[in-house]
Amino acid sequence: MFRIGVTGGVASGKTMIADMFSELGAGVVDTDLIARDVVAPGEKGLKAVSEAFGDKVLNASGELDRASLRNIIFNNAKERDRLEKILHPLIRVQCLAQVNSLQTPYALVVVPLLVETGFAKFVHRVLVVDCLADLQIQRLMKRDQLKQSDAQAMLDAQVNRATRLKIANDVLDNNGSPDQARVKVGKLHSKYLELIKVCPEEQGRPE
Repeated sequence: MFRIGVTGGVASGKTMIADMFSELGAGVVDTDLIARDVVAPGEKGLKAVSEAFGDKVLNASGELDRASLRNIIFNNAKERDRLEKILHPLIRVQCLAQVNSLQTPYALVVVPLLVETGFAKFVHRVLVVDCLADLQIQRLMKRDQLKQSDAQAMLDAQVNRATRLKIANDVLDNNGSPDQARVKVGKLHSKYLELIKVCPEEQGRPE
């Protein structure tokens, strides 16, 4: 299965872009959704997180209290690294299993932290959904009802835009309207279908 890793900064529009590809027939695997599944009640991910961080990260129903966990790791690199070492291997296993079960021409794997986690080695190409930082902040403030300072802090906590663009095979500029983005998605979809025809041997390379 030919795999395109999709990444981009927070509120850059990754989900919207992935949905547009899906409408054209591409398979989509979203690691944010998988990240929720691996810490669902009864899953070993939730057990491992609660053992590492204590019962304070669980709510009264025994489910993960995401706000409490976020407060612990947001400004603490050591604690964030500890959480990632627990969850990323579980996410990766489920992600690759979902990709391998797809019956589509190619797969988009949406990985917000693709650069930070080294996930690029599991895909054939990297597509970066890119937009200006000011626009990210505007979208983030509107989407999550955040103050500008909080939105800026979320951006600052991520890898910078230049680093992300360095690993890109393809860049989709998402500074415009959804209709403009849809045209760009259509062109990339055609490009990926052609790449599969030209380089079919590439489809099985990453493991």
